[in-house]
Amino acid sequence: MIDLSSCSDCPHRCGAARPVVSNPGERTPGVCSSQLEPVVARAGLHFWEEPVISGTRGSGTVFFTGCNLRCLFCQNCEISRGGTGKRISIDRLRDIYGELIAKGAHNINLVSPMHFTRAIVESLDRPLPVPVVYNTNSYELPETLARLEGKVQIYLPDLKYFDDGLARRFSGAPGYFDVATKAIDEMVRQVGPCETGPDGMLRKGVVIRHLVLPGHLSDSEKVLEYVSKRFHGEVMFSMMLQYIPCGVAADGKYPELARKLSLKERRRAERMLLESGIENGFMQSGQAADRKFIPDFDCSGV
Repeated sequence: MIDLSSCSDCPHRCGAARPVVSNPGERTPGVCSSQLEPVVARAGLHFWEEPVISGTRGSGTVFFTGCNLRCLFCQNCEISRGGTGKRISIDRLRDIYGELIAKGAHNINLVSPMHFTRAIVESLDRPLPVPVVYNTNSYELPETLARLEGKVQIYLPDLKYFDDGLARRFSGAPGYFDVATKAIDEMVRQVGPCETGPDGMLRKGVVIRHLVLPGHLSDSEKVLEYVSKRFHGEVMFSMMLQYIPCGVAADGKYPELARKLSLKERRRAERMLLESGIENGFMQSGQAADRKFIPDFDCSGV
């Protein structure tokens, strides 16, 4: 890979000089604080994604360290901001794909990959025998995503917010809705409508995720309305009720985020999805709001 002297790969366009490899303990400049060579915190079979992703054998997940957002409630804050992870080569990343496939993974699931897109493109220079899932916060540029065309078969994007004030306050993501919807349009352009195989597993397509935040169901309702009107059944939608206070949200500085969803809120979210007109949808149960579903980022499989 080539040294990036001024990074503009994501909407922040922060202009950071990102080295291929940083020295141990050195903080890399830029919003994502990431070098170009990938840093991975865990690789293994994951059984808690949507049924069309995890199936019976698990999704072959690769959790990348770092992120270009600052979500106050991030469940993976240990790796998104904490820096936990191991630097690996692109050759090693390819080997990890193969090891997960050998274990029976239905797909290769790249979690929080945006800031390592250049390395990922190189790692996928040869087609894999299973679909590649690009699991993203959607604060992405269409031109960066365009590099992945033909290499990614399934996109798993968040659509976190409709309201820009929430996006700025909770995630440091100005213009999030406009940015994310343009990114999702590019994903749909690349892979087209969802297609599943005889086994019920997703072969290609886009599954839009939305995490319901306590006290902000009106924003969730606007997200649902947008997806229903914009895509007319082309995509799948996943309503996530797994919110628990993590990261900054767990320390009490943001009281509105310092609790789980109430039973009343969960039931309202369920009604909103049922009444939205979205037919291909998933709804988490309240049991998903538990720390036991957060993986151990111990560099296993790396």
